[in-house]
Amino acid sequence: MEIPQIPKDKFKLLNNKGNKEQEKIGTPALTYMQDVRRRLFKNKVAVVCLTLLSIIVLISVFAPVIAPYGPNVQHATLSNLPPKLGNLNIPGFNGYQNMGGKMVDAYQQVHAPKGTYYILGTDYLGRDLLSRIIYGTRLSLIVAVLATLVDLLIGIPYGIVSGWKGGMTDNFMQRIVEIVSSVPNLIVVILMMIILKPGLISIVLAIAITDWVTMARLIRAQTFQLKEQEYVLAARTLGESSTKIATKHLIPNLSSTIIIQTMFTIPNAIFFEAFLSFIGIGIPAPNASLGTLLSDGQKAFRFLPYQMWAPAIILSIIMIATNLLGDGLRDAFDPQSSD
Repeated sequence: MEIPQIPKDKFKLLNNKGNKEQEKIGTPALTYMQDVRRRLFKNKVAVVCLTLLSIIVLISVFAPVIAPYGPNVQHATLSNLPPKLGNLNIPGFNGYQNMGGKMVDAYQQVHAPKGTYYILGTDYLGRDLLSRIIYGTRLSLIVAVLATLVDLLIGIPYGIVSGWKGGMTDNFMQRIVEIVSSVPNLIVVILMMIILKPGLISIVLAIAITDWVTMARLIRAQTFQLKEQEYVLAARTLGESSTKIATKHLIPNLSSTIIIQTMFTIPNAIFFEAFLSFIGIGIPAPNASLGTLLSDGQKAFRFLPYQMWAPAIILSIIMIATNLLGDGLRDAFDPQSSD
């Protein structure tokens, strides 16, 4: 049987150049951190929270420049004035107050100098609430940052050593963790205040003494997994020291866990400081923090609600934004965790 011949003109030579163009990858290769940043900025909620927190931090850092008055400057004749925003007649920000069933201009009642106004009003001592909230937020952020730094300095080395050594060393170190975590934070604060004076140092130490436990446990669990990886085993085979392996291989691969846990530690520290100041064992007077402002505001909340609303809103924004940003960072570093 004769096999039919196919004419050569039926064949078409493929363009090698065109094939190579088709085989090119459409998107450029990204490093791990570039991919994390791309995923983070695709999360609109996380971006909004990051923007809000950045604004709050910048205002707190430049408090001496931004605050219109000193946080402790008193004007006894201008006490409990309502919010007023210049000469604008905006309800709630026009300086009017309900007195005896009538809305009267509180600034005229106390004969305030012309051109005097307070955007968020004044407290019972005539101190500008806006300035005190700015400085109070600054102090609360300082407490949170210092407590978080101590948390990192203790929790990361402790967790790495516990997970790296294992065996009896790990068992002994974990028993210490269990003992520390069983002691309530409030008892530690009271003990710190007996030893030290009430203030910034005692609060930071109280938070740091107990809050490093969570970081240490997370780092320990991750170290158990990382020390069995091929690159770590190769480094040990080549004779690298444990310290070098920890700094060169473990800590860089633990960065996502550290960053995410830090974002959840900061709001916890802020809330704990606010709670202590609210119940009267935190930052001493006349210094302002979000907790002391809430404590002062709730005493006159029935008649002067604005004195409590403003610090409560700022505290809520910080707490919610930090937690949502932490969720966004967790999803960015580990996309599978959001599935």
